[in-house]
Amino acid sequence: MTTLVLASQSSARRAMLAAAGVPHEAMSPGVDEDTAKAALRADGVDARGTADALAELKATRLSLRLPGALVLGCDQVLAADDGVFDKPVSREDAAGQLSRLRGRTHRLISAAVICESGRPIWRQVETASLTMRDFTDTFLESYVDIEWPAIGGCVGAYRYEGLGAQLFARVTGSHFAILGLPLLPLLDYLRQRSVLPA
Repeated sequence: MTTLVLASQSSARRAMLAAAGVPHEAMSPGVDEDTAKAALRADGVDARGTADALAELKATRLSLRLPGALVLGCDQVLAADDGVFDKPVSREDAAGQLSRLRGRTHRLISAAVICESGRPIWRQVETASLTMRDFTDTFLESYVDIEWPAIGGCVGAYRYEGLGAQLFARVTGSHFAILGLPLLPLLDYLRQRSVLPA
């Protein structure tokens, strides 16, 4: 049976794969994401292209070290009218991001690329639209107090699968894409490759 390797240490993605019954192992791709993002932004690559390029970079880099394995690279970008958001670096940064997103709609773009022997063979990009409610400053401070530092690893400074759900008024798109992985198309491809039973 072909092995699926997740080019990530993301606990959310690992949990999604495990819950869906996908046999896999997880390894770090050894990619400097900040440098790669900066280069893509300097080249004028949009949010969708950035998510796709970073997912491919992670999958390709690890795939070159694991010939014969299916290597899954993923990335997620949060895009709003005033730009792209990165993971918050401090509690204050998290509060600032949430304050900027409050009462507005943003997009979460989740990309996944599978490489085999260093070559991309499958990709999927899904976008979800999320509208935050106009919560109070008191709620914001309480939320960040409870959730920091866990939200430090999350673009937009929220964990939608937990307390972060209280931030939102309306959401459209795949629940899995919001969590960082276009899971249903991935499962379909894994069935085609006999990683999962059809």
